[in-house]
Amino acid sequence: MKLHTIHHVAIICSDYQKTKHFYTTILGLEAVSENYRAQRKSFKLDLALPSGVLLEIFSFPEAPRRPSYPEACGLRHLAFGVSDLNAAMSHLEEHGVKVEPVRIDEHTGKRFTFFPDPDGLPLELYEDVDSEI
Repeated sequence: MKLHTIHHVAIICSDYQKTKHFYTTILGLEAVSENYRAQRKSFKLDLALPSGVLLEIFSFPEAPRRPSYPEACGLRHLAFGVSDLNAAMSHLEEHGVKVEPVRIDEHTGKRFTFFPDPDGLPLELYEDVDSEI
């Protein structure tokens, strides 16, 4: 077996409309499909990055909170590549998103930062001059 890409990442949110606004309007991801599943009382929103990787947003009534600190086993964070970290950080801050100070990757020398989504999921911006905004 040989894996060749990440197809999608799935996130469960507590407030569907707030999360939809965050990922589409603030982060600029393209909505490719949106469905309400009445039997589950759940929305499913498929978002696409320019690379074709999908981000699935689910809303489930009364989903338990995700433990963040101390960090638990499991998915640690979701990282997005950007070509201009300063511009991306300014954009987030203009929309009221709190962004952590810039860090330097000790192995690559590249700059990165973290910020939370509406439910506190850690998201990372990783500066890569080959990325497109």
